[in-house]
Amino acid sequence: MSIAGRASLSRLTQALRESPALWWSFLYFFCLLSGYYVLRPVREAMAASADLQTIFPASLIAWFDAHGMPLKDFTLQFLFTCVFLIMLVMQPLYGWVVSRFPRRVFLPAVYGFFIATLLGFYVMFNSGVPGRGMAFFFWITVFNLFAVAVFWSFMADVFSNAQARAYYGYIGAAGTVGAFLGPIITSSLVQRVGIANLMLVSAGFLLVCVLCIWQLRPWAVQREREQRLVDGEKPMGGSVLDGLKLIAREPLLRWLALMVVFGVGVGTMLYNEQASIARRMITDPAASTAFYSRIDLAVNALTLIVQLGITRWLLSRFGIAPALLIPGFAIIIGFSVLAASPLPLMVAVVQVMTRASEFSLGKPARETIYTRVDRQWRYKAGAAIDTVVYRGADLTFAWVHKGLSLFGSHLVFAGGTLVAVLMTLSALGVLREEKKLPRDR
Repeated sequence: MSIAGRASLSRLTQALRESPALWWSFLYFFCLLSGYYVLRPVREAMAASADLQTIFPASLIAWFDAHGMPLKDFTLQFLFTCVFLIMLVMQPLYGWVVSRFPRRVFLPAVYGFFIATLLGFYVMFNSGVPGRGMAFFFWITVFNLFAVAVFWSFMADVFSNAQARAYYGYIGAAGTVGAFLGPIITSSLVQRVGIANLMLVSAGFLLVCVLCIWQLRPWAVQREREQRLVDGEKPMGGSVLDGLKLIAREPLLRWLALMVVFGVGVGTMLYNEQASIARRMITDPAASTAFYSRIDLAVNALTLIVQLGITRWLLSRFGIAPALLIPGFAIIIGFSVLAASPLPLMVAVVQVMTRASEFSLGKPARETIYTRVDRQWRYKAGAAIDTVVYRGADLTFAWVHKGLSLFGSHLVFAGGTLVAVLMTLSALGVLREEKKLPRDR
């Protein structure tokens, strides 16, 4: 092992001795992302499938055909539009739950809901129900945003800002190992056991997440008492729309929302272009699932390297500024290259770079901010940004991509370069407002 590797391992061992809660946080995020990444390639394969009967109910296909709008030409746009509408319904429902119930109730309830619905999808895929692809696409998109948002909000209850800067890179790395394992499970099993049984594998991982929540609760309670914070074991109260109201009122939250909007814009334009390429090149659903699992493996490998070798050092020594700005500059360079030469292999490379920089640097940096604000910001405003704002951006840029794609890939990536510039400018706004927050209380 190299000197740098031994030093990194030594720091990790020291961190684990200092905070036993870190062990449970590792297991929690590992299982959460393992469960998600077992299923993510299934979603990608469904969205890129040329078989409309797999994705949509026959009645929906017939309705679009009758109105002169072949659904195959608007698959992603239709899916993203519906996801956004679902988010508009789910966000107030989530706001009601977190306002009316204490943490010990609503955290397990969120994961219990997802486990129950996974069992339903097991039946749907096992029976070959038409339209299962659409239903699953909606479900996993909602699952990804709410389950991960809840995780990071809970971490901000457990750890202080100083601990977050020291530990979030490691916690992210544990999740990345899980994200690395998920595609391996999928690519190894999907062609032998079928897609339906992957639902049961994912449900098992989520059950472990519920166990971790119960084990971490005492540390959250202890931190709140020591720092005289609002007791998370009591309902927060307030309105179901408090999250959106906070975003509208607070400058820091507005900049965070804008940064997420443009970051999602970059990812959506790249994702849609890649899906268009995959749809032309790969027609078999299992082969398509395996292709996307390999992309995920590459993303997670790069993410893990950065998280173990760079993220903790960068956040602890320099704060969040480099971690927020480096992804923006990297994406600007990548999209500029694609605008000049949109080769399929280069699209995959930039996809890996874009997602890895977000997971390893951008996301941990943003989440450390929430350790310095109250629970209303974390559980309500943070969740609103990660769900409604996120999916609103998804919807907007899905249609932006549709328009730009009429003029070819060069214009798609030129537009993406501009969006990446706006994302970087938004990060500068976040950094300006973040300096006004109090340090560790």
